[in-house]
Amino acid sequence: MIPARYTAYRAAGPIVVDGKLDEPSWRFAPKSAAFVDIVTGEPAWYDTRVTILWDDDYLYLGFTAEEPNVSAYLTLRDSRIYQDNDVEVFIAAEDAYYEFEMNALNTVYEVFWIWKDVHKPGSRWDKPEFDPFTQRTMVLDGVGGHVHERGERWGFLDWDFPGLRTAVHVNGVLNSRNGTDKGWTAEVAFPWRGLETLADGRSLPPKDGDIWRIDCSRFQQHSKDGRQLDPPAGWTWNRHGHYDSHIPEVFPYVQFSTQTVDVVERA
Repeated sequence: MIPARYTAYRAAGPIVVDGKLDEPSWRFAPKSAAFVDIVTGEPAWYDTRVTILWDDDYLYLGFTAEEPNVSAYLTLRDSRIYQDNDVEVFIAAEDAYYEFEMNALNTVYEVFWIWKDVHKPGSRWDKPEFDPFTQRTMVLDGVGGHVHERGERWGFLDWDFPGLRTAVHVNGVLNSRNGTDKGWTAEVAFPWRGLETLADGRSLPPKDGDIWRIDCSRFQQHSKDGRQLDPPAGWTWNRHGHYDSHIPEVFPYVQFSTQTVDVVERA
């Protein structure tokens, strides 16, 4: 698997997190390649792309998801959003990563993952919010029959990204099932201050040329003819080779540029 590469430019002006992705910065910024099947790399049947921007305060991600029947049902925060149609973001550091999911109702699910081989007494992870004996957790060694060579990791289910902002816009009628929707767009703003635990010494906000490993994905519960899928179709920015979103070494390389998108567009 060859991870994708992407350059994230500075926003040319303020970003209003309303889910519409209609600011000039979103229009000028490069979109990712279309998402592909997580296992095979074959094209997804609905076009899905992500765009990344940033400014001094936030890391912004904007998703565009084609969908003739936009649907979402889960409304309680930290519900198992992967059981709905969703879009997802994974942000990796050397020894930990953050998982974010949202559906078309703007319901959010978050988990902070730390590899067990570094989560020891006296380590940088030895903090009350990352205490597996007092916090609500899950343990994962892989997904879909794939076992990661690094082994198990703790997933902290009650960790919330400080200052997180999200919004969704549906181009159609949610849950109408009439096949006439165009799709939905999702907008996420992660404050840089909340990424301190994943920075691994990198500047926040980033310096020109800094690289982060960020993956984006989408899971679809129904086939084009409406059949319930088990498991759901998984589409990612680049192929993982396994039905497993939790493989940080295949996450795309996102390089940050201090150029603004309007400068790049006119160059």
